Amino acid sequence: MSREFSRVGVVGLGTMGAGIVEVFARNGVDVVAMEVNDEGVERGRGFLTKSTGRALDRGKITQEAYDALHGHVTYTTSYDDMAECELVVEAVPEHLELKKDILGHLDKVVAPDAILATNTSSLPVTEIAVATSNPKRVVGMHFFNPAPVLQFVEVIKTVVTEDGVFEDVKALAERLDKKPVVVGDKAGFIANALLFGYLNHAVSMYESRYATREDIDAAMKLGCGYPMGPLALMDLIGLDTAYEILDTMYKQGRDRLHAPSPIIKQMVSAGLKGRKSGRGFYTYAGPSSPEVVADALTPGTAGESGVAVREVRTVGVVGSGTMATGIVEVFAKAGFDVTYVTRSQAKVDGVRAGVEKSLEKAVQRGKLEAADRDAAVGRLTGSTSLDVLAKVDLVVEAVVEDLAVKQALFENLDEICRPGAILATTTSSLPVVDIASVTGRPADVIGMHFFNPAAVMRLVEVVHTISTAPDVVATVQDLCGRIEKQAVTCGDRSGFIVNALLFPYLNDAVKMLSANYATADDIDTAMKTGCGLPMGPFELLDVVGLDVALAIQRELYLEFREPGFAPAPLLEHLVTAGYLGRKTGRGFRTYS
Repeated sequence: MSREFSRVGVVGLGTMGAGIVEVFARNGVDVVAMEVNDEGVERGRGFLTKSTGRALDRGKITQEAYDALHGHVTYTTSYDDMAECELVVEAVPEHLELKKDILGHLDKVVAPDAILATNTSSLPVTEIAVATSNPKRVVGMHFFNPAPVLQFVEVIKTVVTEDGVFEDVKALAERLDKKPVVVGDKAGFIANALLFGYLNHAVSMYESRYATREDIDAAMKLGCGYPMGPLALMDLIGLDTAYEILDTMYKQGRDRLHAPSPIIKQMVSAGLKGRKSGRGFYTYAGPSSPEVVADALTPGTAGESGVAVREVRTVGVVGSGTMATGIVEVFAKAGFDVTYVTRSQAKVDGVRAGVEKSLEKAVQRGKLEAADRDAAVGRLTGSTSLDVLAKVDLVVEAVVEDLAVKQALFENLDEICRPGAILATTTSSLPVVDIASVTGRPADVIGMHFFNPAAVMRLVEVVHTISTAPDVVATVQDLCGRIEKQAVTCGDRSGFIVNALLFPYLNDAVKMLSANYATADDIDTAMKTGCGLPMGPFELLDVVGLDVALAIQRELYLEFREPGFAPAPLLEHLVTAGYLGRKTGRGFRTYS
């Protein structure tokens, strides 16, 4: 039977430590909250008062519960007051010697059967444990920020941690209404090992000026449903903290994907540590303010570039699949006359039926007026001949992801379409320049990557090649606004923004699974509850299709030649076996 903890200690009352104090006190556990001096105690008390006061104002806790919570907390600056604690959690900054010193002090004060826990997010728990006379009672208890809100807790077991110790800590986490996962003592554990590789990649993308900070963040929020973009998240975590975590993970694992991007250290040295300093990748209204304010890097409004946009009134769409049908609907709803071309009359009729069905559903849900539905349908013209695209201002191709097929189509469009017409491809993985190169007008060719379902997803990646004319880029950016989409602009590199950031993270998750470090369920739990992602990596892989994921990962590896991008062998084996995810009934999980 697991131990009942009635009195615990927390050392370090920063945002994280104060949050951990709140978690314990809210669940009726007496807490001794310690800081190094009276100033630190008052700052920690302020964090707790502000957090619980906000909950009280919002009606999430009663006045009685508020008073009871604060009644459970005792503040101190002395280790001696920890003597009767059955468990003590340290939550001080990520410095190994500091953490070892604190656990060494606690080891001399608490009872022999008391548990000592570290909240480290990346440092070796084993190294911290050996600073005590009894490393068997030391465990990692990694909460996520904000601790009162996020349910996930990583319980880290070292090679010497007694089974009873981590079982007691796991049971305590469950009592606190958390979702604990027990993992081994490996740098970054589950969540940070996967999260910080992704964040570091996003920083490299920004550092190389491949895309703006705003476009990188918007791409991941709108394209993947992430709660925050990677650069905004780096600012929230703190660039100094992020650097320490990446540096620690790199030194332990020697994975180049964890080697901190040079700009992170430069920004930390310059005092640009993120929100807490008032400036990081973004500029904030003041230190610790969440309000982003304009700075020298903030993009201007459309049209300020001084580049004139081309007139676009009529649009052509080539293709008959789900994506093509969605794009036809988007343009028709936005007031454009749309001529779409498919291979057969049956498919012409199928696209129209698909658009009509989608518009009708919108009317029934009150999202669209019947008159607007009828007007949109009236703007559609279907055909089986590419020749009808001779006079349109823009053509978007949405045919199969096969370079030879797309090149043949663009050769035809080049001959048929009027001079000055823009030719756009909605490819998600092929080089746009390879498609443009077969035309006599590469300056007029651009990538316009919609996300599925196109009628719903707001994001469009606008992909310019080295040949694309500036006014073509400006025109398509402007056009995205007119069809109520958010454009993010990038160069013609494999994966563009979203896939280039998303799929290496998914690949890393597969590597973690195949190393038997954690189960697919635990990894999915970590990323959903610890990082707030809408789906865990294995849930997402099974939805996307393992064959699709493998194809994209191969393209990324082929383009960047980064060893860390090499597809995980387990992913290759599952695809070879025909386990492609939900569509075949089996992938990382089995579906009925």
